[in-house]
Amino acid sequence: MPATPKLPSLLNSHLSRQRVFAQLSSKSREALAGQFTRASATAGATLLAQGQLPQQLGLILNGSVRLSDPDLNLSVLLEAGDLFGFGATPTPQLATWQAVAAADCELAWLPAQALVQLCNKHVQLAYFLPSLQPVHLPATEQNQQVNESSTALNLLSTPIRTLIKRAPITLAPNTSIQATAVLMRDLRVSSVLLVEQGLLFGLVTDRDLRNRVVALNLDISRPVSDIATLAPMTVSANSPAFEALLLMARHNIHHVPVMEGGNILGMITATDLTEQHSTSAVYMAGDIYKQSTLDGLKSISTRVRQLQQNLAVADASAYSTGHIITAITDAITTRLIHLAEAQLGPAPIDYVWVAAGSQARNEQTAKSDQDNCLILDDAFDETAHGGYFRAFSKFVCDGLAECGYIHCPGDMMAMTDTWRQPRHIWADYFRKWVDSPKPKSLMLTCVFFDLRAIHGQAELLDGLRQQVVQHTRGNSLFLAHMVSNALKHRPPLGMFGQITLSKGGDKPHTIDLKHTGIVPIVDLARVYALAAGVTVANTHDRLEQSAQAGEVTEQSARDLRGALEFLGKLRIAHQARQMAQGQAPDNFLALEDLSNFERSHLKDAFSVVQTLQGVLSQRYSGGRF
Repeated sequence: MPATPKLPSLLNSHLSRQRVFAQLSSKSREALAGQFTRASATAGATLLAQGQLPQQLGLILNGSVRLSDPDLNLSVLLEAGDLFGFGATPTPQLATWQAVAAADCELAWLPAQALVQLCNKHVQLAYFLPSLQPVHLPATEQNQQVNESSTALNLLSTPIRTLIKRAPITLAPNTSIQATAVLMRDLRVSSVLLVEQGLLFGLVTDRDLRNRVVALNLDISRPVSDIATLAPMTVSANSPAFEALLLMARHNIHHVPVMEGGNILGMITATDLTEQHSTSAVYMAGDIYKQSTLDGLKSISTRVRQLQQNLAVADASAYSTGHIITAITDAITTRLIHLAEAQLGPAPIDYVWVAAGSQARNEQTAKSDQDNCLILDDAFDETAHGGYFRAFSKFVCDGLAECGYIHCPGDMMAMTDTWRQPRHIWADYFRKWVDSPKPKSLMLTCVFFDLRAIHGQAELLDGLRQQVVQHTRGNSLFLAHMVSNALKHRPPLGMFGQITLSKGGDKPHTIDLKHTGIVPIVDLARVYALAAGVTVANTHDRLEQSAQAGEVTEQSARDLRGALEFLGKLRIAHQARQMAQGQAPDNFLALEDLSNFERSHLKDAFSVVQTLQGVLSQRYSGGRF
């Protein structure tokens, strides 16, 4: 690959037309052009072998380059103007893919360190360079918050056991409160575990000593078990830190014991996960539970967009991002319920507030409306209880709208009388929808078969869910109608496998990542789950469990999960870019915002969905439900 002399002026012309480097000023591009080295190659020449892509960034000036993974027999074709190598090629492919000249070509090469130095000065370029880790950037005043939150959020894939800092501090339950406080002071710990006969009995934190002892003037000679949290929530040592973060965020707790089977390995705290109070889901949830007014909740809800931006920069998975963003929605919903009960008084009968749609599936992004309902105990009496629950549900739904979760356009909310009913009425709803699967029934099924309890008596939903699953599993007529309904959402692929763009509407010439990409996968997973009797709501988990039940092949489920993750990350990154530019987030992606590499993967994702829709359609036609 013979090198030719550097030609800064000619390279500057190329850089000004390249979508990443066009972000720079003319002066900055001129300086950058001097750091590139031009080279030419003939068709078939190896440009970068496996393992060499992380060494430098390549810009195709003319001709074409094929990136491939020879082990997996995967490849994409890049053309003039495309980037590849360090920074441009996504991290999962960086170490295993190679670059070969697909035709005679000219290229410009930039060393990896030079790209890092460039992004130190121009932080915004990191948004276009997926394998350029944010931790390379200096902690200046402008990017310190992004770097620190990104470092913390990279813990999402870290096993919890690696975060344990010391052996567990344990005491017998009959230890006095005073002796417990002395031990915590001497060892400088904020919590201890109570253990009896080798089994976890309870948990005591410094907050318990403050709130349950000092504030109440409790006798400190009493056993510490009197103030402990008994049977505390725990996490498995092999689980990712992401699960501990969710547990803390959802339940407003800051200490969680780490278990390996029945053995106690240690304690994990919110501080172990992240110190960034303003953007951490744990601390944001904690702030939510402290609010006593709607205005306070509204103020905190504005930080959800920043949270999603930081998750995108940290390269968190779409699966993790959906769970974390949804955990904040759950916290806001729960706090609004607390405020409603404080204003209206305790509920007169048992109820459960239930999330539907994307919130139920733990798949929300910063752009979400609300879908919810209320299941009431069968002791409900309209005359005695109707007024309370009307005011209660309106308070919560209106509060969610004030916090940015707009009212459902189809009025599928608990504040609507139809969706605020006792349990036996809900059972009638589901029975009617399953037995008479008309178009409206199928639409309602798609919303209300994705349900998750948020607050209240979860048993009201659990028993109902079991009844529904028993009624749908093996119900060939109902499942056939569900398949027909699922096939209404098709990926945007033309006859020859080309991506077709929208032609009308408010966003012409774009791809609707939600309705033509993600929703078809959600619909397929729902059908698989109903056929297999799977009760989880999350799409990724439905695919995994449906494969285990034999309703879909392991390979097909894996392909769909991969497509879902890729499309989800595209959507999250797209919305993060919009929010960074002060725009309202949406789901409409312009094809020119993607590299040829990304376009190729987008086609692959759509093709997977299209193929499995065809398989499901054939199975329906053959009557093999």
